[in-house]
Amino acid sequence: MPVNLFATPATGLYPVAGLRWGIAEAGIRKAGRKDLSVLLLDEGASVGAVFTQNRFCAAPVQLCRAHLAGNAAQGVAIRALLINTGNANAGTGADGLSRALASCIALARELDCAPEQILPFSTGVIMEPLPHERIEAGLPAALADAKADNWANAAEAIMTTDTVAKAFSTRITLGGVPVTITGISKGAGMIRPNMATMLGFLATDACVAPELMTQLASELAEGSFNRVTVDGDTSTNDSFVVIASNRAAHPPITSLDSADGQTLRAAMLGFARQLAQSIVRDGEGATKFITINVEAGKTSAECRQVAYAIAHSPLVKTAFFASDPNLGRILAAVGYAGIADLDQTRIDLYLDDLLVAKNGGRHPGYVEADGQRVMKQSEITVRVLLGRGSARDTVWTCDLSYDYVKINADYRS
Repeated sequence: MPVNLFATPATGLYPVAGLRWGIAEAGIRKAGRKDLSVLLLDEGASVGAVFTQNRFCAAPVQLCRAHLAGNAAQGVAIRALLINTGNANAGTGADGLSRALASCIALARELDCAPEQILPFSTGVIMEPLPHERIEAGLPAALADAKADNWANAAEAIMTTDTVAKAFSTRITLGGVPVTITGISKGAGMIRPNMATMLGFLATDACVAPELMTQLASELAEGSFNRVTVDGDTSTNDSFVVIASNRAAHPPITSLDSADGQTLRAAMLGFARQLAQSIVRDGEGATKFITINVEAGKTSAECRQVAYAIAHSPLVKTAFFASDPNLGRILAAVGYAGIADLDQTRIDLYLDDLLVAKNGGRHPGYVEADGQRVMKQSEITVRVLLGRGSARDTVWTCDLSYDYVKINADYRS
């Protein structure tokens, strides 16, 4: 069961003016499940996106990058997003690119636009040919289903090993005008930033200058999806897309540092973090949600480096699963994080507000029973003070349980 994460009811998701989701069952890997989604963008919408940094990136990631770059150069707008589950179309070489492009051509034919105006996304099993003919056959049903209030179905349709659909929605005010923000994401395993095996789609009807969208997507990802990890594996297909439909009646945002720009960015960052954290809460086999705060570093980069060393340690993660306060494992991870001039005599370690280690050694007042009490909680904060400066950073992760092994051992069966 996910850690304190519950499905958002469809009635709690606001439609975003200018966007419509269509869902279909295409039988891409298994029959009888929603596995094909199309997001239609009305004229005037603008898009920004960031993708995996895995050098073995999937064919749809390669096409998305090419389409976004080419359209930006020519001033051409994206018309639709095409998403399939059940097949990642990664590790498929030139044939995978041809199949991804064939899917774009099929949808472009239906919409009377250029294939380059379609952004494809795939998630699922790696190194298997994409059954693009099934995607093409499912497109009429998906397009017939297209409607503005289909966000909940879309959140369900992009799931793979997720146990719950991930979706959030809110309304804010910009320039006295109501503005909607709605987003969905998927992911549960092969989660490691830059980015994780996830798909995330965050949309607003706010008016944002097109040239700001890539910057906005990058900043949102950096503060959210690039701060989560489940198992340290970076996927081939990670994609995070930010869309502004430009339908709200407020003056256009031409700078993210303007008052309205800051308000919108803060609100969308809050939602991006909710979506990112929901992936960790639904991590494969997760029973605990863990926040790792590293403080008093020289730079935020070295704070992240230490946080990830802790978050990726199988010994630390299994100790959390067992509620075993074997906290020397955390100090060991801090020590091998790669900070060459780290002074262990300046390091403090907390579990929540419980001081465990002071100046690199066990705090005299620490009692193991208190540590175990904290470790039994479903949500835990690890706080490490490096004693080197004023920088800080945060990473969110989960424990590592028996079920993680079972889920991944059975993934293709």
